[in-house]
Amino acid sequence: MSQKVAVLGTGKIGEALLSGMIRAGWAPTDLLVTARRRERAEELHARHGVTPVSNQEAAKTADTLILTVKPQDMGALLDELAPHVPADRLIISGAAGIPTAFFEDRLATGTPVVRVMTNTPALVDEAMSVISAGSHATADHLAHAEEIFGAVGKTLRVPESQQDACTALSGSGPAYFFYLVEAMTDAGILLGLPRDKAHDLIVQSAIGAATMLRDSGEHPVKLRENVTSPAGTTINAIRELENHGVRAALIAALEAARDRSRELASGTKD
Repeated sequence: MSQKVAVLGTGKIGEALLSGMIRAGWAPTDLLVTARRRERAEELHARHGVTPVSNQEAAKTADTLILTVKPQDMGALLDELAPHVPADRLIISGAAGIPTAFFEDRLATGTPVVRVMTNTPALVDEAMSVISAGSHATADHLAHAEEIFGAVGKTLRVPESQQDACTALSGSGPAYFFYLVEAMTDAGILLGLPRDKAHDLIVQSAIGAATMLRDSGEHPVKLRENVTSPAGTTINAIRELENHGVRAALIAALEAARDRSRELASGTKD
Protein backbone atom coordinates (compact mmCIF):
# COMPACT_ATOMS: atom_id res chain seq x y z
CA MET A 1 0.00 0.00 0.00
CA SER A 2 3.05 2.30 -0.08
CA GLN A 3 2.79 2.52 -3.85
CA LYS A 4 1.25 5.62 -5.34
CA VAL A 5 -2.05 5.14 -7.15
CA ALA A 6 -3.62 7.77 -9.40
CA VAL A 7 -7.26 7.87 -10.42
CA LEU A 8 -7.66 9.82 -13.64
CA GLY A 9 -11.01 11.42 -14.46
CA THR A 10 -12.40 10.99 -10.96
CA GLY A 11 -16.20 10.83 -11.09
CA LYS A 12 -18.60 9.11 -8.69
CA ILE A 13 -17.17 5.63 -9.16
CA GLY A 14 -13.60 6.91 -8.97
CA GLU A 15 -14.38 8.74 -5.75
CA ALA A 16 -16.07 5.65 -4.30
CA LEU A 17 -12.93 3.69 -5.13
CA LEU A 18 -10.71 6.25 -3.42
CA SER A 19 -12.93 6.29 -0.34
CA GLY A 20 -12.90 2.49 -0.15
CA MET A 21 -9.12 2.34 -0.54
CA ILE A 22 -8.65 4.80 2.31
CA ARG A 23 -10.93 2.75 4.56
CA ALA A 24 -8.96 -0.36 3.56
CA GLY A 25 -5.70 1.22 4.73
CA TRP A 26 -4.24 3.23 1.87
CA ALA A 27 -2.71 6.52 3.00
CA PRO A 28 -4.45 9.50 1.35
CA THR A 29 -0.98 10.94 0.65
CA ASP A 30 -0.33 7.96 -1.66
CA LEU A 31 -3.46 8.64 -3.70
CA LEU A 32 -3.44 11.09 -6.60
CA VAL A 33 -6.47 12.35 -8.52
CA THR A 34 -7.16 14.22 -11.71
CA ALA A 35 -10.41 15.85 -12.69
CA ARG A 36 -11.68 17.86 -15.64
CA ARG A 37 -12.65 20.79 -13.41
CA ARG A 38 -10.33 22.39 -10.86
CA GLU A 39 -13.23 22.79 -8.42
CA ARG A 40 -13.84 19.04 -8.52
CA ALA A 41 -10.19 18.28 -7.78
CA GLU A 42 -10.20 20.68 -4.82
CA GLU A 43 -13.41 19.08 -3.54
CA LEU A 44 -11.76 15.64 -3.61
CA HIS A 45 -8.76 16.99 -1.71
CA ALA A 46 -10.93 18.60 0.95
CA ARG A 47 -13.10 15.51 1.37
CA HIS A 48 -10.49 12.77 1.32
CA GLY A 49 -7.06 14.36 1.69
CA VAL A 50 -5.89 13.04 -1.69
CA THR A 51 -3.54 15.03 -3.92
CA PRO A 52 -4.86 16.71 -7.09
CA VAL A 53 -2.39 16.57 -10.00
CA SER A 54 -2.39 16.95 -13.77
CA ASN A 55 -2.70 13.89 -16.01
CA GLN A 56 0.95 14.26 -17.02
CA GLU A 57 2.15 14.50 -13.43
CA ALA A 58 0.12 11.42 -12.52
CA ALA A 59 1.72 9.51 -15.40
CA LYS A 60 5.19 10.46 -14.26
CA THR A 61 4.84 9.83 -10.52
CA ALA A 62 2.19 7.16 -9.84
CA ASP A 63 3.01 3.44 -9.87
CA THR A 64 -0.54 2.56 -10.92
CA LEU A 65 -2.84 4.60 -13.15
CA ILE A 66 -6.59 3.90 -12.96
CA LEU A 67 -8.31 5.40 -16.00
CA THR A 68 -11.97 6.12 -15.32
CA VAL A 69 -12.84 8.54 -18.13
CA LYS A 70 -15.67 7.77 -20.56
CA PRO A 71 -14.85 5.39 -23.43
CA GLN A 72 -15.16 8.15 -26.03
CA ASP A 73 -12.56 10.23 -24.16
CA MET A 74 -10.02 7.45 -23.69
CA GLY A 75 -8.14 7.94 -26.97
CA ALA A 76 -7.45 11.61 -26.25
CA LEU A 77 -6.33 10.78 -22.69
CA LEU A 78 -3.89 8.15 -23.94
CA ASP A 79 -2.47 10.58 -26.48
CA GLU A 80 -1.78 12.95 -23.59
CA LEU A 81 -0.31 10.26 -21.33
CA ALA A 82 1.76 8.22 -23.80
CA PRO A 83 4.92 10.40 -23.82
CA HIS A 84 5.05 10.30 -20.00
CA VAL A 85 4.16 6.70 -19.10
CA PRO A 86 7.15 4.37 -18.56
CA ALA A 87 6.70 0.75 -19.60
CA ASP A 88 6.69 -0.43 -15.97
CA ARG A 89 3.54 1.52 -15.03
CA LEU A 90 0.45 -0.56 -14.37
CA ILE A 91 -2.54 0.75 -16.31
CA ILE A 92 -6.00 -0.21 -15.04
CA SER A 93 -8.89 0.65 -17.35
CA GLY A 94 -12.44 0.98 -16.11
CA ALA A 95 -13.89 1.94 -19.49
CA ALA A 96 -16.68 -0.24 -20.86
CA GLY A 97 -15.97 -2.06 -24.08
CA ILE A 98 -12.37 -0.98 -24.65
CA PRO A 99 -9.96 -3.93 -24.99
CA THR A 100 -6.52 -3.97 -23.42
CA ALA A 101 -4.97 -4.03 -26.91
CA PHE A 102 -6.26 -0.47 -27.43
CA PHE A 103 -4.01 0.69 -24.58
CA GLU A 104 -1.07 -1.53 -25.46
CA ASP A 105 -1.01 -0.16 -29.02
CA ARG A 106 -0.77 3.42 -27.75
CA LEU A 107 1.65 3.05 -24.85
CA ALA A 108 5.25 1.90 -24.52
CA THR A 109 5.91 -1.69 -25.59
CA GLY A 110 5.43 -4.07 -22.68
CA THR A 111 3.18 -1.79 -20.61
CA PRO A 112 0.99 -3.97 -18.34
CA VAL A 113 -2.73 -3.31 -18.72
CA VAL A 114 -5.57 -4.71 -16.62
CA ARG A 115 -9.18 -4.27 -17.67
CA VAL A 116 -11.81 -3.91 -14.94
CA MET A 117 -15.58 -3.63 -15.23
CA THR A 118 -17.09 -2.59 -11.92
CA ASN A 119 -20.60 -1.31 -11.18
CA THR A 120 -22.39 1.40 -9.23
CA PRO A 121 -22.81 -0.57 -5.97
CA ALA A 122 -19.17 0.45 -5.46
CA LEU A 123 -20.83 3.51 -3.92
CA VAL A 124 -21.97 1.31 -1.01
CA ASP A 125 -19.02 -1.13 -0.99
CA GLU A 126 -21.04 -3.86 -2.71
CA ALA A 127 -19.52 -3.71 -6.20
CA MET A 128 -18.93 -6.65 -8.49
CA SER A 129 -15.66 -5.95 -10.30
CA VAL A 130 -14.57 -8.24 -13.15
CA ILE A 131 -10.83 -8.27 -13.87
CA SER A 132 -8.92 -9.38 -16.99
CA ALA A 133 -5.23 -9.30 -17.86
CA GLY A 134 -3.74 -7.77 -20.97
CA SER A 135 -0.83 -9.32 -22.85
CA HIS A 136 1.84 -8.03 -20.46
CA ALA A 137 0.00 -8.13 -17.12
CA THR A 138 1.29 -10.66 -14.61
CA ALA A 139 -0.36 -12.46 -11.70
CA ASP A 140 1.06 -9.76 -9.41
CA HIS A 141 -0.61 -7.06 -11.49
CA LEU A 142 -3.94 -8.87 -11.26
CA ALA A 143 -3.53 -9.31 -7.51
CA HIS A 144 -2.84 -5.58 -7.16
CA ALA A 145 -5.99 -4.74 -9.12
CA GLU A 146 -7.96 -7.14 -6.91
CA GLU A 147 -6.56 -5.45 -3.81
CA ILE A 148 -7.68 -2.06 -5.07
CA PHE A 149 -11.16 -3.01 -6.25
CA GLY A 150 -11.66 -5.43 -3.35
CA ALA A 151 -11.90 -2.31 -1.19
CA VAL A 152 -15.38 -1.63 -2.64
CA GLY A 153 -16.82 -5.13 -3.07
CA LYS A 154 -16.12 -8.50 -4.66
CA THR A 155 -13.79 -9.24 -7.56
CA LEU A 156 -13.73 -11.98 -10.16
CA ARG A 157 -11.06 -12.84 -12.72
CA VAL A 158 -12.24 -13.77 -16.22
CA PRO A 159 -10.58 -14.06 -19.65
CA GLU A 160 -10.88 -10.82 -21.56
CA SER A 161 -13.03 -12.57 -24.15
CA GLN A 162 -15.77 -12.74 -21.49
CA GLN A 163 -15.65 -9.06 -20.56
CA ASP A 164 -18.46 -7.96 -22.88
CA ALA A 165 -20.75 -10.60 -21.38
CA CYS A 166 -19.80 -9.50 -17.87
CA THR A 167 -20.48 -5.88 -18.77
CA ALA A 168 -23.98 -6.88 -19.85
CA LEU A 169 -24.58 -9.01 -16.78
CA SER A 170 -23.02 -7.14 -13.84
CA GLY A 171 -21.79 -3.83 -15.23
CA SER A 172 -25.30 -2.88 -16.34
CA GLY A 173 -26.95 -5.33 -13.95
CA PRO A 174 -27.96 -2.91 -11.18
CA ALA A 175 -30.09 -0.97 -13.67
CA TYR A 176 -32.14 -4.07 -14.43
CA PHE A 177 -32.94 -4.51 -10.74
CA PHE A 178 -33.83 -0.85 -10.34
CA TYR A 179 -36.10 -1.16 -13.38
CA LEU A 180 -37.78 -4.23 -11.84
CA VAL A 181 -38.27 -2.48 -8.50
CA GLU A 182 -39.78 0.51 -10.33
CA ALA A 183 -42.25 -1.76 -12.13
CA MET A 184 -43.16 -3.68 -8.97
CA THR A 185 -43.70 -0.41 -7.09
CA ASP A 186 -46.13 0.72 -9.79
CA ALA A 187 -47.88 -2.63 -9.44
CA GLY A 188 -48.15 -2.14 -5.69
CA ILE A 189 -49.78 1.24 -6.23
CA LEU A 190 -52.21 -0.33 -8.71
CA LEU A 191 -53.07 -2.92 -6.06
CA GLY A 192 -53.93 -0.15 -3.59
CA LEU A 193 -50.74 0.40 -1.58
CA PRO A 194 -49.17 3.83 -0.92
CA ARG A 195 -45.95 4.31 -2.87
CA ASP A 196 -43.69 4.44 0.19
CA LYS A 197 -45.08 1.20 1.62
CA ALA A 198 -44.85 -0.57 -1.74
CA HIS A 199 -41.25 0.61 -2.04
CA ASP A 200 -40.29 -0.62 1.43
CA LEU A 201 -41.92 -4.01 0.88
CA ILE A 202 -40.12 -4.57 -2.41
CA VAL A 203 -36.69 -3.30 -1.35
CA GLN A 204 -36.59 -5.45 1.78
CA SER A 205 -37.83 -8.45 -0.21
CA ALA A 206 -35.02 -7.84 -2.71
CA ILE A 207 -32.39 -7.57 0.04
CA GLY A 208 -33.67 -10.74 1.70
CA ALA A 209 -33.78 -12.67 -1.57
CA ALA A 210 -30.27 -11.56 -2.55
CA THR A 211 -28.93 -12.54 0.87
CA MET A 212 -30.51 -16.00 0.53
CA LEU A 213 -28.98 -16.43 -2.93
CA ARG A 214 -25.56 -15.44 -1.61
CA ASP A 215 -25.57 -17.35 1.67
CA SER A 216 -27.73 -20.44 1.20
CA GLY A 217 -25.79 -22.11 -1.61
CA GLU A 218 -29.12 -23.15 -3.13
CA HIS A 219 -29.90 -22.90 -6.85
CA PRO A 220 -32.33 -20.04 -7.61
CA VAL A 221 -34.80 -22.56 -9.02
CA LYS A 222 -34.88 -24.34 -5.65
CA LEU A 223 -35.37 -21.08 -3.77
CA ARG A 224 -38.18 -20.08 -6.11
CA GLU A 225 -39.86 -23.47 -5.74
CA ASN A 226 -39.78 -23.04 -1.97
CA VAL A 227 -42.04 -20.00 -2.38
CA THR A 228 -44.29 -21.56 -5.02
CA SER A 229 -47.14 -23.54 -3.47
CA PRO A 230 -49.47 -25.67 -5.63
CA ALA A 231 -52.37 -23.57 -6.97
CA GLY A 232 -51.13 -20.64 -4.90
CA THR A 233 -50.55 -16.95 -5.55
CA THR A 234 -46.92 -17.23 -6.63
CA ILE A 235 -47.45 -19.82 -9.37
CA ASN A 236 -50.20 -17.65 -10.86
CA ALA A 237 -47.78 -14.72 -10.98
CA ILE A 238 -45.01 -16.91 -12.50
CA ARG A 239 -47.44 -18.11 -15.16
CA GLU A 240 -48.17 -14.53 -16.19
CA LEU A 241 -44.45 -13.71 -16.33
CA GLU A 242 -43.92 -16.67 -18.64
CA ASN A 243 -46.99 -15.80 -20.73
CA HIS A 244 -45.57 -12.32 -21.30
CA GLY A 245 -42.13 -13.62 -22.25
CA VAL A 246 -40.24 -12.00 -19.38
CA ARG A 247 -37.50 -14.64 -19.40
CA ALA A 248 -36.97 -14.28 -23.16
CA ALA A 249 -37.02 -10.48 -22.86
CA LEU A 250 -34.29 -10.56 -20.20
CA ILE A 251 -32.10 -12.79 -22.35
CA ALA A 252 -32.60 -10.51 -25.35
CA ALA A 253 -31.84 -7.44 -23.23
CA LEU A 254 -28.54 -8.85 -22.02
CA GLU A 255 -27.58 -9.85 -25.55
CA ALA A 256 -28.29 -6.27 -26.65
CA ALA A 257 -26.09 -4.91 -23.85
CA ARG A 258 -23.27 -7.29 -24.81
CA ASP A 259 -23.55 -6.27 -28.46
CA ARG A 260 -23.38 -2.59 -27.51
CA SER A 261 -20.24 -3.27 -25.49
CA ARG A 262 -18.70 -4.79 -28.60
CA GLU A 263 -19.77 -1.77 -30.66
CA LEU A 264 -18.07 0.55 -28.16
CA ALA A 265 -14.88 -1.45 -28.56
CA SER A 266 -14.94 -1.29 -32.34
CA GLY A 267 -15.73 2.41 -32.22
CA THR A 268 -12.52 3.18 -30.34
CA LYS A 269 -10.27 1.87 -33.08
CA ASP A 270 -8.58 4.23 -35.51
